[in-house]
Amino acid sequence: MKSKIYLFVIILNLFVLNSFAQEQKMSDSEIATFKQSVNIVSKKIKTLSTDFVQYKHLDFLSKDIETSGKMIFKEPNLLQWQYKKPYNYSIVFKNNKILINDEGKKSAVDIGNSKIFGRINKLIVGSVSGDMFDDKEFSISYFKSKNQNIAKFIPKDVTLKKYIKQIELTFDKEDATVVQVKLLESSEDYTRIVLKNKVINAKIDDSVFTN
Repeated sequence: MKSKIYLFVIILNLFVLNSFAQEQKMSDSEIATFKQSVNIVSKKIKTLSTDFVQYKHLDFLSKDIETSGKMIFKEPNLLQWQYKKPYNYSIVFKNNKILINDEGKKSAVDIGNSKIFGRINKLIVGSVSGDMFDDKEFSISYFKSKNQNIAKFIPKDVTLKKYIKQIELTFDKEDATVVQVKLLESSEDYTRIVLKNKVINAKIDDSVFTN
């Protein structure tokens, strides 16, 4: 009988610990405080460089595809993703264009005339800086865990939903900066990008954003 009681207590403790580890919804006051702190920090970010590890989850694969590199941002909208492992590939968002360098093979896409690409560009820049709390564009829900805050964005635009089902931004509670970006596609596939070794407001020349 005692062994059954001990087993029950262990299971109960595990359940309680697990429930505390999971996300919990923020209260209205917590949301207001969180948004204010993120907006204050994002307005101070003039430049940002960070290492990243990207995990691409495809439903039909047993293991996520892992790539890594460096991301560089300069306000208002200069952005470069440099993939270094396992291949060299870079993407630059600049002057309403996407500049691609695939191991020396260069190409460009003009996004100036595309409303949907313009919105995607805005999403990417906003997800890096944390400045994307736009209730007109998204249905937003807010959650918290022990060390992090999470904002989940569902696009309201029907066309954009075809590309992105939901965006999840994870913020460090201490410095209110983004530490993870998760993009859920219309299917069960998703991309998770973990940011680390961030350097904020170091001098970055515009020539960096040349592919």
